[in-house]
Amino acid sequence: MRKIKKGDNVVVIAGRDKGKRGDVARIVDDTHVVVNGINAMKKHAKPNPLKNQPGGIITKEMPIHVSNIAIWNPVTQKPDRIGFRTLDDGRKLRFYKSNGEQING
Repeated sequence: MRKIKKGDNVVVIAGRDKGKRGDVARIVDDTHVVVNGINAMKKHAKPNPLKNQPGGIITKEMPIHVSNIAIWNPVTQKPDRIGFRTLDDGRKLRFYKSNGEQING
């Protein structure tokens, strides 16, 4: 089970976008995620008439390392760490380390 999942609200704790918040759009691999509105780069794209795609400069979110983000705790209004709990029926649940509250999802 991963500590950061798709749809989690996270905050950037290191790098150029430090302090910005966004939702995780997708998981790239074990160590990289794409966050909406974070780490946006400008890319030059050639036009592709077969895909009906115009050329020009496009803005694209690039992957960011999971060590540079932390999950946002809405109760404490601060970034937080994640722990795991195993229930009696064998399910694993994520929880916030600061207050012990369970994470939905």
